[in-house]
Amino acid sequence: MPRPSVSPIGPASEIPENTQRPARLGPSSPSLRHPILWTDMGDPATPPSGFETARAVQLVVGNVERVIAGNTAAVRAAVLCLLSGGNLLLEGVPGVGKTTLAKALARSIGGTFNRVQATPDLLPSDLTGVSVYHQERGEFEFVPGPIFANVVLVDEVNRATPRTQSALLEPMEERQVTADGVTRPLPDPFFLVATENPVEHHGIYPLPEGQLDRFAMAVPVGYPGRDEARDVVTRQLLQHPMEDLQPVLAPADVARYRRAVRAVHVAPGVVEYVLRLVEATREHPDVTLGASPRAGVVLTRCSQAHAASSGRDFVLPDDVKSLAADVLGHRLIMAAGRRAGSEAGREVVGEVLEQVAVPLESAGRA
Repeated sequence: MPRPSVSPIGPASEIPENTQRPARLGPSSPSLRHPILWTDMGDPATPPSGFETARAVQLVVGNVERVIAGNTAAVRAAVLCLLSGGNLLLEGVPGVGKTTLAKALARSIGGTFNRVQATPDLLPSDLTGVSVYHQERGEFEFVPGPIFANVVLVDEVNRATPRTQSALLEPMEERQVTADGVTRPLPDPFFLVATENPVEHHGIYPLPEGQLDRFAMAVPVGYPGRDEARDVVTRQLLQHPMEDLQPVLAPADVARYRRAVRAVHVAPGVVEYVLRLVEATREHPDVTLGASPRAGVVLTRCSQAHAASSGRDFVLPDDVKSLAADVLGHRLIMAAGRRAGSEAGREVVGEVLEQVAVPLESAGRA
């Protein structure tokens, strides 16, 4: 059987010394021929400040938007999911840039990237790797699969069989792979991005609730507007802008900013607000299975990333509200007779946000 399609990017190339960032970021930057280049983001032993973390998010979002137009919310959500340490599910019809987003994000952090196209005949070992016997040496050698990369994209994950889907559970949750009785750690940072088409239902295997719950966020990627679509076309008249994209961070920086996100203060009142939101999804009349305790942990962690991206070292209720639909919507199982899917779940989360009172006490540090 042929191996799955894998597209390695490889580590970042050498970055010139004393490189200066342009004053403006994002699609409006002067030229894709002059990309933003990574420079030293600080002492690795020193925790980044709120300003440094916010600047890093701005750099990565702006760099990715040199390639992706018209989906700023999805790009920003992907960066926050990366810094929170979670896994990302991108939902959208073909051709809206889901694969390009993941590839651009990998290049922006100078990390390795592997892409796997899920098909019904894809085997678990095609993801995790296999042991090959070398007759001359008389021993087996493990050949790592595409899961061993900083950013791994599983395209159309719901086309893989449940057996193959289950091979992703250990990497998603424990950041390791067990093959032939040996456990091997994955690269740090590790970020799994999966895509699925929510419209097509032929020849697919819907993800089980347990696997959906392991995706920190499910983000819709929609069609761009007229101006953004024009921008997409004009950018690719000569060549794809991905060819000129350069890293703005190093993989070690991502691990450093993840530690900074974990250090963001969460007041007891904000924790209670998160728990009330999660409990409210279980009590909603249109929901059969509400959000799990894991959802509360992930919503808190993503809210920390959102606060850090705003330059704050404490979480506000607005941080929670801004990400609640992306974090909770795909985890809800709707009651019989109700429209299924994460879109319906996002509508329920919107109703819950209107019903649950926001804590009045200060969310900042005492």
